[in-house]
Amino acid sequence: MDLWKCSATELIDGYERGDFTCAEVTADVVERIRAVNPQVNAIVVDLGDAATAAAQAADEARAAGEAFGPLHGVPVTIKQNLDVEGQPTPNGLLALAGTIAPSDSAVVANLRRAGAIFVGRTNVPELSMRFTTSNPIDGPTRNPWHPDASPGGSSGGAGAATVAGFGPIHHGNDIAGSLRVPAWCNGVTTIKPSQGRLPAYNPTAAAERGLLSSLMSAQGVLARTVADVRLATRAMAARDPRDPWWLPVPFDGPALEPPLRVAVTTNPHGYPIDPRIAALVDRAATHLADAGYAVDEVEQPLITDPARGWMSTGITEIKLTLDASVRAHGSSELGAVFDAYYAMGELVDLVGYRAGLSDRTRMMRDWSLFLDHHPLVLTPLLMRPGFPWDYDAQGPAAVEDLFRSAIYSYGVNFLGLPAGVVPIDLVDGLPAGVQVIGARFREDLVLDALEAIETRAGSLVERLWATWPD
Repeated sequence: MDLWKCSATELIDGYERGDFTCAEVTADVVERIRAVNPQVNAIVVDLGDAATAAAQAADEARAAGEAFGPLHGVPVTIKQNLDVEGQPTPNGLLALAGTIAPSDSAVVANLRRAGAIFVGRTNVPELSMRFTTSNPIDGPTRNPWHPDASPGGSSGGAGAATVAGFGPIHHGNDIAGSLRVPAWCNGVTTIKPSQGRLPAYNPTAAAERGLLSSLMSAQGVLARTVADVRLATRAMAARDPRDPWWLPVPFDGPALEPPLRVAVTTNPHGYPIDPRIAALVDRAATHLADAGYAVDEVEQPLITDPARGWMSTGITEIKLTLDASVRAHGSSELGAVFDAYYAMGELVDLVGYRAGLSDRTRMMRDWSLFLDHHPLVLTPLLMRPGFPWDYDAQGPAAVEDLFRSAIYSYGVNFLGLPAGVVPIDLVDGLPAGVQVIGARFREDLVLDALEAIETRAGSLVERLWATWPD
């Protein structure tokens, strides 16, 4: 039996039945990593030896009847921009390679308490601020579907590790699409939770994040099944007193009277959307209708407003907080990408920043009122097919193309709403999927809808594994 192929829910059931041990699972996953990772470069720090010891301890704890958490013995990877005690947190920069975490970050601590076994650290772009994944320390991560295709970013290492079979659950985070774009590019699934659902804190951070960065970013995971995303997100959502933004909201919200209404849109807002991408949204709408949802072709509040907010108020804050590091420690390629961000955005002064924050409240209210009638919105995530791994380094026009294509991604970050991605099919031989947006703290409804689509669309990963080494 190929244990590396098992989902987290399958592993947990198997442990309870005594079908296999944590040590056996971890050994199989570590062997898979060491055999296949050289082709994709998804994992840049191999924790296999420590994972082997942790798995043995997990088996001994189970045999002794000790209490254990919901992810007991489940292999997990951690993105290299998050602190793991005793390990470096370089975030793609050579200047930070010697930064050793004094303790776990908030969600890593929650994963550890839940019983997860850390098998590796996944690759990131410099400062985790690109829609692809490459840095001067560890080089590029390759998309398992095609070596010239981007795995997405900034959690591209996690996305490639998910589809390559390096364990069932892979940590990532998202400020413009850094969970959802890699899920889309690799044919796996994820959810960007509401801001405040999962705690966020990095002990090595030299300064507190900017206000908008705190409001727009979220921690999360990528997985091959929606059930695993739900399981891991629940485990990571436990309180950490180091994050004052965390809120004690029940994961499962109140039941809504059926049928649940879903607004569906493929409005490209001026971008030349690929008709095959639009067709995937239509197919997902049919899947939801078959599952009993009431699907309406009705326009939600314009996503262009929060997208512009991200590219003005948000990009101004990013310039103020990150640009010095980009210039001092980043590559010339990173500098050029950031220059393209600034050129396509609208940098504002203090008065403009204050006005942008105020207008964000108006946008959130508009969406809240809409989601009161249509609790879910089905949209594209990217409006173009997959792209080359170095596409954003090919010049400002490529950066602008990616961001114009992704307005349904980073616009959601500006609003702080939960949004998930699920794969549907291949376009030009590369994965593509759809996005489902939900009301604040209704991750449960988003996950339910993703699962309904997943059940009917099937798994893309199985197609890839049929052609990959066992």
